[in-house]
Amino acid sequence: MNGHIESSQAFLALADGTIFPGISCGAPCDLPGEAVFNTGMTGYQEIVSDPSYFGQIVALSTAEVGNYGCNDEDMESQSVFLSGLVVQNLNPPSSWRSTQSLDGLFQSTNKPILAGVDTRRLVLHLRETGTQRAWLHANGKKLSPTTAVVKAKEWPGLDGLDCAAQVTTPVPFTWSNTGKYRVVVIDCGVKYNILRQLAEQDCRVEVVPCITNASEILALRPDGVLLSNGPGDPEGVKGVIDCVRQLLGKVPIMGICLGHQILGLACGAKTGRLRFGHHGCNHPVKHLLTGNVEITSQNHNFAVLQESLPTDLEVTHVNLNDGSVEGMRHRTLPAFSVQYHPEAAPGPFDARYLFGQFQQMMQR
Repeated sequence: MNGHIESSQAFLALADGTIFPGISCGAPCDLPGEAVFNTGMTGYQEIVSDPSYFGQIVALSTAEVGNYGCNDEDMESQSVFLSGLVVQNLNPPSSWRSTQSLDGLFQSTNKPILAGVDTRRLVLHLRETGTQRAWLHANGKKLSPTTAVVKAKEWPGLDGLDCAAQVTTPVPFTWSNTGKYRVVVIDCGVKYNILRQLAEQDCRVEVVPCITNASEILALRPDGVLLSNGPGDPEGVKGVIDCVRQLLGKVPIMGICLGHQILGLACGAKTGRLRFGHHGCNHPVKHLLTGNVEITSQNHNFAVLQESLPTDLEVTHVNLNDGSVEGMRHRTLPAFSVQYHPEAAPGPFDARYLFGQFQQMMQR
């Protein structure tokens, strides 16, 4: 609610002065972040372990969270990278697969959860006002909402920062050492299910840090290069953009999410912020080359601007909610990308054919 609440109570403070009170259920700490909402009805563990949420405070629109707990198999990375989670009802786990509760996961990774929040009102507010800087107060100490709002306003945000450098692997590693095709994944915050899907396409998968240069990648003699998903402003990962410029035409390239934006920037397009981003596993996308509509999993605040596309790039997919570019391909070079997540996790399997398309590209 707007206005004053007890200073010792946990709450989310938005930069516009709106306060959402709740109960601290994760680690007792305060963190700033971009407040966004996710419309998925399930898959909370995959969401919170997606490195693309680095620096964001995620509100889940579904009312019941935590029911099936957490386990090692459903992690999409090695940790929790977001700045905080906001939920309505946080429930204890009741699944045989659960080895840890959701609040236990957050306590072990030193990240806060704010429960008991009117998330419907929060989601509607963010939809109207757009993504906002925010301060999540959950450390148990006294802090006035007015001070928290000031902290939210003073937080510099993520624009222009190289957030991928904060989540990339520190050293190269091999995910799969068997397969016909050798694929190098530039890790800007890759989800494990991308690596699984590549392995299922008969690929040997090697993951390298996002600071790896083009000559080092080409020295590995890959059959293809995948540009992974990741957090933040695509214009902040200038090193990866330069690397992709040098790789274009020398090796087949597939980009996913941030990788899609990086490919666009490397080819001369521009990117810009969406009002409140796309976060969820129910976004309709039209494949312009077939006329098919795919229900997709998405997580991004930026998009490639269609009016900025050079003639070398062709739009292949569009978002049916707002018309934004969801996929593109190079007209003459072996390179394509999609803004959404074909590996899902969570989400539907409608777009997994794209990994097969990448394999076909490497066969040429």
